[in-house]
Amino acid sequence: MKPSFHARLINSPFEDPGLYVRVLREGCALMFDLGFTTNLSARDILKTSDIFVSHTHIDHFIGFDNILRICLKKEAPLRLYGPKGFIDCIEGKLKSYTWNLIRDYPLVLHIFEIDNNSIRKAAFKAADSFKRENIETSPFSTVLLRESFFRVSTAILDHQIPCLAFSLEEDYHINIDKDKLNRMDLPVGPWLRDLKTAIRENITDRSFTINGKTFTFTELKNIANITKGQKITYVVDVLGSDENMKKIIQLAQGSDVLYMETYFSDKDKDRAKDRYHLTAKEAGRIAREAEAGKLEILHFSPRYTDEPEVLKKEAEEEFKKPA
Repeated sequence: MKPSFHARLINSPFEDPGLYVRVLREGCALMFDLGFTTNLSARDILKTSDIFVSHTHIDHFIGFDNILRICLKKEAPLRLYGPKGFIDCIEGKLKSYTWNLIRDYPLVLHIFEIDNNSIRKAAFKAADSFKRENIETSPFSTVLLRESFFRVSTAILDHQIPCLAFSLEEDYHINIDKDKLNRMDLPVGPWLRDLKTAIRENITDRSFTINGKTFTFTELKNIANITKGQKITYVVDVLGSDENMKKIIQLAQGSDVLYMETYFSDKDKDRAKDRYHLTAKEAGRIAREAEAGKLEILHFSPRYTDEPEVLKKEAEEEFKKPA
C-alpha cells in the first residue's frame, strides 16, 4: 500500500521534540510541535499548511520565530493550533518585533486555541502589521482539522498545564488493483486521481474519458479496493495518571505508529510524577493497550545521555508484553 502520509521526527530524542508529516496526495505538510526547526529545509517549511503545538514550553515553541521568518512571503495562510492561552502567546511573539516594512507581504496567520469544549479563532495579518483580530469562539469536541480525506483530532491532557496530544487519521485508503487495470487495458494516469476523488465524494454520475473512450463511474469503481486508512498519533509531556492514560489510549487506538515521549526510566518514576512526564514503561503500556502497530519513542531526559538504551528497552519490553 502506497502511504498517504510520510512522517519523520525533526530532531534526535535528546533534542526538541517535533514531527514533520508530508501529505503526499496533497503536496503539503503538517507539523506537530515547534521546537528547534533548523533541521527542516525552507522548502519543507513552506509546504507546511498546519502546525499543531502541544503547549508553549520553550522546547516545544521556540521554533515559531524561524517558521515565521521563512513564511513571511508565503501566499497561502498558515494555521496554528494550541491549548488555552495560545493566542496570547502568538501575539506576544509577534509584538516583540517591529513590523513597519511588511504591509505588502501576503502572510496571514490563523490561530486556533482549544479550551475544554470551545475553540477560539484569531488572525494576524502581515498587511496589518500583525495586529490581533479576534474572529470567533465556537463549540468544540475533538476534531481540529477536517480535510477531503483525513482529519486531525486532539485530547487535552495534564502537564500541570493543559497539553494537547494529536492524532492524524486517513478516512480510508483507496488502492488501485493493477491486475484489474491491466485486464481492462487501462493506462495509469491522472484519471486515477479523479476516480479516487469521485469515490471519496460519492460522485456516482461522473464519467471518465481514457484514451478516447468514455467510462462511467460504475464501470470503473471496482478497480479500486477500499482499505483502512493510515493513523499516526503524537503524544508528549504528560503525567502518567489514569485519566491521561485513558484519554491517550482512546485517541491513539489502532494507530499504525504512535510517537510518544519516554522522558524517564521506571526507576525514576517518582521524578516523572513530580515533573508531569511519562516513563518509558508507561509509554509502552499505553501503546500496547491502544493496540498500536509501532511505538516510536522520543523526548528523552538529558540524564540518560549515556544510557539511552535503558529507555528504549523498557518501552519496547512493556509494549510487547503478552496480553
